[in-house]
Amino acid sequence: MDYQEYVELREYFVKLIEEKNLKELKQVVSEMNVVDIAEVIEDLEDKQMLLVFRMLPKDMGSDVFSYMEMYNKKRIINSITDEELHSILDELYFDDMVDVIEEMPANVVTKVLKKAPADRRKLINDFLRYPEDSAGSIMTIEYVSLKPEMTVKEALDYIKKVGIDKETIYTCYVENEYKMLIGFVSLRTIVTSDETQIIKNIMEEDVIFVTTQDDQEEVADIFTRYGYLALPVVDQEHRLCGIITFDDILDIVEAEATEDFHKMAAVAPSDDEYLDQSAWQLAKNRIPWLLILMISATATTAIIGRFDALIAQYVVLSSFIPMITDTGGNAGSQASTVVIRAMATGEIGFGDGLKVIWKEIRVGMIAGATLGLANFFRIWLFTSNGPLLAGMVSVTILFTVLFSKLLGALLPILAKKVNLDPAIMASALITTIIDSLALMVYFLMAEAFLGI
Repeated sequence: MDYQEYVELREYFVKLIEEKNLKELKQVVSEMNVVDIAEVIEDLEDKQMLLVFRMLPKDMGSDVFSYMEMYNKKRIINSITDEELHSILDELYFDDMVDVIEEMPANVVTKVLKKAPADRRKLINDFLRYPEDSAGSIMTIEYVSLKPEMTVKEALDYIKKVGIDKETIYTCYVENEYKMLIGFVSLRTIVTSDETQIIKNIMEEDVIFVTTQDDQEEVADIFTRYGYLALPVVDQEHRLCGIITFDDILDIVEAEATEDFHKMAAVAPSDDEYLDQSAWQLAKNRIPWLLILMISATATTAIIGRFDALIAQYVVLSSFIPMITDTGGNAGSQASTVVIRAMATGEIGFGDGLKVIWKEIRVGMIAGATLGLANFFRIWLFTSNGPLLAGMVSVTILFTVLFSKLLGALLPILAKKVNLDPAIMASALITTIIDSLALMVYFLMAEAFLGI
């Protein structure tokens, strides 16, 4: 659904509600995709959103609820009865239900757990104890598990019996009598095999898995590398605890990418939507880094102060400062962005540091020489300055670009080595560091060329 369709649907919903034409409204939503319904009603007023939501059939309502942003899920929860809430939660997949419960107020969680069966209550409490952002916290228990001694016919009958309630049936996992993961088998293999075949004979024993304590970002990397639809999660005893499906990983990849973008822009990451945050929250996330960068920029002031006499004697030098610092900052940002992305995709690691340095030296020499040469002719031919000053500025550009490329590539790798997020070494911080370096190179070159 594009933006224009979204606007038209939202206005149509509001029109039908205001006209009290609820019969037509119910007919319209019953024919829509649940994702589109969630997108439209999230921007309605509380009463209007609740009215549309209550019109949905039970199973459709839970699907719409699962696609809504957490902020809007809370709006629904705060407006419905306990019975309605339990009805929604019962229809959700287990991992989605746990995600909702984690965001509920303590008194609501207590009510939910109190009414849940003992075995389900234990499972919920177990999930809530997993560390935030761990594989255990995002896995689901809705998977198909088979026994190695089953025949293909028995496996198919079992899948038909339980598959309707499972999040995925395309990959089935094989457990032994102690619930230890010993293999997996695809639905395609089961369907195309002879009915008398034993699961043990057709399963794959080389299983890629993660543990409940693994970080979700590492899990996302494994999904990206192997292209799986689902990934099993085991505990320290190698017992199968659950699976993570690709749709959950898509959410994780989006969240991690958003977090990296925030860090690269020197903004403290936040899980809340932009429009859901107040001006104070947004400012609070930005001010700390702005203060750090502002204070660190005092090094630039100190360098300029150190060469006050030189600038007083050759005032023209001050006119080239913005160009040199901007060029250095841009060159460093290019290198850091490319390297950070390559590290995020697993293309390079700390062991590739020397290769990266050698490559960026060559890139810096080529880019620096090109920019320096173009700058030389620009200054000499189109300004009143002579070739000596043009040469000095051009050589400064060459070394500034070279050093900026090296720092831009090296700092993210070093950050990763000391367990810092490489994203913090992006544009804003790199530019601040390189400004000081560029000015130092510039004034030292000026002293050398001008014979001071």
